[in-house]
Amino acid sequence: MNRKVIAIGIMPQEKIRARVLAIAKGKYKPKEGEPKIWFTSMRSLAEVLSDENRALLRVIRDTKPTSLAALAERTGRRPSNLSRTLKTLANYGVVEIRRGKKVIRPIAKATEFLIRAA
Repeated sequence: MNRKVIAIGIMPQEKIRARVLAIAKGKYKPKEGEPKIWFTSMRSLAEVLSDENRALLRVIRDTKPTSLAALAERTGRRPSNLSRTLKTLANYGVVEIRRGKKVIRPIAKATEFLIRAA
């Protein structure tokens, strides 16, 4: 079982925006180990990385489902509910969604998180 850890940061929206602009302008280069995923509050972090969603990530990591239907079968969740959850996780870079011919294959990019609050 491979262990993937992603660093996550928590900062106010205006500081995140200023950081992104500084990086884009070349005025700031992120250091090794700095968070790549940012949340504006602990509450938003807790919603995305809830116990249920972290359990889902472990199922994806351990069973490597070949489709959304296979994942739904393994978790007992409806495909529409899973699809919405996976899109949210993908937006934050926690899940990769590979689209094939008529199938969507989720891949967990991490199952463990290092959280840094600014």
